[in-house]
Formats: sequence, C-alpha cells, structure tokens
Amino acid sequence: MERARAGENVRSGADEEALFLAGYDITAWPRPSLAVDVAILTIAAGAAHVVLVERTRPPAQGRWALPGGFVRIDESLDDAVGRVLERETGLRDMYTAQLATFGEVDRDPRGRVVTVAHYALVPAARIEDVVTGRAGCALARVTPAGPGGDAPFRLVVPGGAQALAFDHDAIVAAAVERVQGRLWYTPVAFELVPDEFTLLDLQRVYEAILGRSLDKNGFRRRVLASGLVAPTGRRREGLRARPPELFRFAGDGRGG
Repeated sequence: MERARAGENVRSGADEEALFLAGYDITAWPRPSLAVDVAILTIAAGAAHVVLVERTRPPAQGRWALPGGFVRIDESLDDAVGRVLERETGLRDMYTAQLATFGEVDRDPRGRVVTVAHYALVPAARIEDVVTGRAGCALARVTPAGPGGDAPFRLVVPGGAQALAFDHDAIVAAAVERVQGRLWYTPVAFELVPDEFTLLDLQRVYEAILGRSLDKNGFRRRVLASGLVAPTGRRREGLRARPPELFRFAGDGRGG
C-alpha cells in the first residue's frame, strides 16, 4: 500500500512538472547574452605572450581583443571555446580551463553580455605553426608593471600601448595570475614546453610567468626531486657546446 502511494506521488509530481514546463515562457524574463573569451598564453623569446585578434567590425572595430564569441543555444561552454579558438586562431586540441565569469553591466556597449573567461596554454612552436602570419592575429608581450604600477601586468600590443577591447585587459591579468598561482603545485608549466625539453627550457617558462629570475641549481634540484620529469636518454643536437640533456613529462596528467 505504501509503495503504491509513493508511486502515485512520483507520477503526480512528474505530471505537475510537465504541465508547468509546457506552459512556462522563458522569454518573459529579460536574459543576458552569454559569451566566452579565451586568453591563450605562450612563452616566446623568454617572455609570456598572449594571442590577440583584431576586431573587424563594431564595437571596438580595429582594436585588439582576445579570441571570443557568443555561445550558441545548443552548445556547451567547452564546445563554444573550441569553436571560437579554431575559427579565430586555427588552434585546436589544446589545454584550456575555465577562469572566471565577467559580468559588469556595462562591459559591452551592445547590451547585457556576460562572458565566461577561459585560459589556454600552448607551446610556442604550435603558435608559430598556426597563429604567426595568420591575418588578424598577433602576439602581445605580457611584462611586469613594476613597483607602484596600477596593475600587476602590462601588455605591449602591436602598434603601441593601447587597452584591449571590452574588459579583456582584466581577463589577461587574471589568467596570468591564475597560472602563476598554479606553477609550483600543479604540472601546468609542462603545457608550455614541447614533449621533449631541457631543464633550462622549463626554467624559462617559470621565470617568464613569474616575472623574475630563479636560481638555476635550486630550480634543477626542485624539479628533479618532484618526480615530474624523466630523462629521455637523448640530447639536443646542433649546439657547439656540450648538448643539454632532454627530458619528458613523467606525471599522470598535464595542466592540473
């Protein structure tokens, strides 16, 4: 008897919900647009860089911005990120992670637009192969602002100092700070080196992200003790001096 009543209650609740949803008008409430923007970070010439795209239409036509776009009604955030990155930069199959939601009321002059910002980490070689030379794409150097600066980082964009479109400067700063905070306790730095690398390659990634020099011997000891790297048995060729030893990532998963 009790089971029968429980079954009737479940059916009654399901019927009530179905009736509610059938008559619910989602357009009765004002809704913001949803977008994704991605800060693609790489290390080039010993410094952190971010990939920018030039806006070809209003608003902010002609200004540099992060790759981004509106989320379609039938796609997930991850799918939107992948679609936008491939469309605007040609990059695909890379490490991406959700960063933060940016939802200031006036962040976009077109209206109420909330963006779910992400960051991506890509080795320089992939950037050179796909992004460099692509029309409308460029690399902007991310440098420490120095003591007394208004922000922890300063962007050096093509064509001179200028702010990025919308609030993308803040997204870049948040992305760099996030990676900084994860360097020492996750293997995130290994996303920024090739599959085989020297310890100096890896140290330069840490230094570029942190914005400061690290002691070579101390860094080497710490990395080797972490168990995250393993020797490949090969050395980098083509150098006059004694070729440095090549390593590979030996952890369970990169990114972290």
